[in-house]
Amino acid sequence: MPIMRPRQHRLLAPLRALWWLITWPYRLLTQAIAFLKQEPDERSISDLVVNLSEKSEVRMDLLQHLEVLRRHLFRAVIWLALGVSVGVIFSQPILDFLARPVGGVEQLRAIDVTEPIGVFMRVALLAGIALAFLPILFEFWLFAAPGLRPAEKAWSLIAIPFASALFVVGMAFAYYVLLPNGLPLLLNVAGIPVELRPSSYFRFVTGLMFWMGVAFEFPILIVILTVMRLVRPQSLMEHARLAVVIFAGLAAIITPTVDPVNMALVWLPTVGLYFLSIGLSYLVVFLRDRSIRAQTTPASSGQEAGAEMPAADALSDDAPTPA
Repeated sequence: MPIMRPRQHRLLAPLRALWWLITWPYRLLTQAIAFLKQEPDERSISDLVVNLSEKSEVRMDLLQHLEVLRRHLFRAVIWLALGVSVGVIFSQPILDFLARPVGGVEQLRAIDVTEPIGVFMRVALLAGIALAFLPILFEFWLFAAPGLRPAEKAWSLIAIPFASALFVVGMAFAYYVLLPNGLPLLLNVAGIPVELRPSSYFRFVTGLMFWMGVAFEFPILIVILTVMRLVRPQSLMEHARLAVVIFAGLAAIITPTVDPVNMALVWLPTVGLYFLSIGLSYLVVFLRDRSIRAQTTPASSGQEAGAEMPAADALSDDAPTPA
């Protein structure tokens, strides 16, 4: 009988592997739901600093958090490397696409030996950042999620795809709106003929697209700061006029030209994004307050019920017994 057990184990091994593969999505979903429902450890920053200097357990906990952060940063770098690798494969079509506003790559003239390879790698890096933006944000969310309440985890997780979409929308806005309106003015100032170099042209285009993508991330940034209780929507509304003036200055810096039309093309969307951020901040505060009320209501009702029970017992004791 003992001789047959290894053979039976070999026969059952494929079935165990198949069962593991079939149940893997269910186990993953169960773990994800449990992670989303997990409550954070409520500790203020002042208490954390005091305990950090007095208790070795808190210092060990901090070292564990730093180790977790290191792992997430390492995975983020891996995602970026994978995105850049894909960008290297498709760099030539991307170069042709980015050079369309000036008539194609044939209109560019390189004067340095290393200029083409530098442009090639710069475009591959931008493509890699765009491709890896979603998983990199998810890695940072995984690090910050244990400190969030269940409702905050759910809404911040939903915000990650929107952050990636806003980054792509910002780059598309720079390519399809700013470049067609700004390049003709820049290339025809004072009637001076311009010989475009690949390095300067693609540095200008990729820089403009990247920073416009970052600018479109402002609503997501406000949502994160509101979740962390570092920003209140009331303060954002109170400083709305100052923000409009600041965005006008930033639009003047980002805009490739000096005319007010192109400046307005950058300024108006950023102001709209600011007021969208205020609305999202109010929504986060509303959902957070509702989650807190939902958690405190059962506890308070239980305490009231516990207080009513002794009173009912006392009344029953005082009541006269029937003869």
